[in-house]
Amino acid sequence: MSTNGKSEPSTLLSVSSLEEMDEEPISSSPLNLHTLLDIEDFNGRVVAGYNSGIAEQGLPADVGVARSLVGPGTGALRDFSYIAPEIPEFIQENCVGCMDCVTECPDTAILGKIATREDLDAALARTTDPEKREFLRNQFSETSKYYKNFEKKGKEGAYFGIFIDPTKCKGCAECVEVCADKDALKMVTKTEDNLEEFRAAWDFHNDLPESPSEYILEKSVQDMMLAERSLLYVGGAGSCMGCGEATALRMMLASTGYLHGPENIGLVASTGCNTVYTSTYPYNPYTVPWTNSLFENGPTDAMGVRARWDQMGWQDKKVWVIGGDGAMLDIGFQALSRMLMSGMDINVLVLDTQVYSNTGGQASTSSYMGQNTKMSVHGSAVPGKTERRKELGQICMMHPDTFVAQTICSLQNHFYRAIAAANEFDGPAVINVFTTCQPEHGVGDHLAGHQAKLAMESRAFPIFIYDPRKGERIKERLDLRGNPAVKDDWYTIRKTGETVDFVTFARTEGRFAKHFDKDGNPSETLLAAQEDRRQNWRMLQEMAGII
Repeated sequence: MSTNGKSEPSTLLSVSSLEEMDEEPISSSPLNLHTLLDIEDFNGRVVAGYNSGIAEQGLPADVGVARSLVGPGTGALRDFSYIAPEIPEFIQENCVGCMDCVTECPDTAILGKIATREDLDAALARTTDPEKREFLRNQFSETSKYYKNFEKKGKEGAYFGIFIDPTKCKGCAECVEVCADKDALKMVTKTEDNLEEFRAAWDFHNDLPESPSEYILEKSVQDMMLAERSLLYVGGAGSCMGCGEATALRMMLASTGYLHGPENIGLVASTGCNTVYTSTYPYNPYTVPWTNSLFENGPTDAMGVRARWDQMGWQDKKVWVIGGDGAMLDIGFQALSRMLMSGMDINVLVLDTQVYSNTGGQASTSSYMGQNTKMSVHGSAVPGKTERRKELGQICMMHPDTFVAQTICSLQNHFYRAIAAANEFDGPAVINVFTTCQPEHGVGDHLAGHQAKLAMESRAFPIFIYDPRKGERIKERLDLRGNPAVKDDWYTIRKTGETVDFVTFARTEGRFAKHFDKDGNPSETLLAAQEDRRQNWRMLQEMAGII
């Protein structure tokens, strides 16, 4: 369990003081966080001990460890500078302020900042070295979005800059990939000199005031991550380079924090990759309270939290359950179904990697036909997974009054629209997100967003929003907007005439590599998998009233 140290308790459990625990473990009064965990002591003693390498030999066991408590946001104290040989460099004259790099970064290693002329000049005046002052000034540009457009309206334009935290960046280059059409970022080799410059620029970013709210554009959903109340995932998590899951977690928290406030969020996580990389003791990237339950009963745990919060008059606080496809489609599906039938106001974020990543790549019912995984290894007799993929979205739609969305992080408007609607919906909501697992999918570290978009375009993972408030009929509730060529079986790129189908998607991922012969021809199994994807898309088209 993580705690956030707010004066107003926003914890997931209610317990009495330590002195009373043996006699009365549960109390009607909210938890006093500092009774259980001295956050300053935890950071100064425990985290510092791990950072210096003496923790295993020098730290005693204490009551915090006994109760599995980790301080909030301790991931901010973790240094990943040694992880990769390269780091992204900002080319300010090419930046348009789109915020795509900030949004898609899985490690909160790259942030944007808006500064007025007055604030920027005041901060620069505190730097006495003229060369350093000029270097820091060049981290900002006059973009049309925040400077010229405001001047056209008769208002003062503001400067915009991108800053990289060298202690959080793992060098995945996802930011460079999403900025490819603008060329405002490029990977450069780390040196002692440029690392000092990155550190100086990051310190300067932290020294500036928060981005002024009047320059944060509501129509640009990416701008949410300019507000500090949205940055509830501080980085420092032990996730793989470019992890697709971490981006989804950051974006969900950004939307919920921005619209509802960080004090109104609680997380219940099912055991899986997400709980491992967010609680590699003593590092925790969350600044909101969260608890980890078992692999199969995260939704059940959340029902208890929701019931207790409702008893306390905390109906407006948002409970989010987090779990992978293994936890939600397989072993924990019954718990999820029961939660949906309860009608309780609980949101679920499913991190769909189509594989049990946490146990080394076992097949799940979310795996695609033909996929090479543990427990369905592609060999001479069995060509990978022989079962069809289980569609969680359609199953959840069949539960009464349940909001359902299937989405991807690289279509940011669609993702944020789904999260906002789930938070507004008075009842259970399920958001299923395609989350690239680079090691298990067999793709590059920088390709999480690219592969998610290709999965959507190829019908491997169609996106949709199903909102019971839109009408009585399924076709009124189900919205397929965002998918290309919604009336066709497959999407065809106009410029090249190329048809994007499931085989197109499979060619780009190592998990399907054995299904292509030396001439690149797909196997019968892969063609059967493609037909499965076509039939699934046809079913969605029919349900939405398109065909």
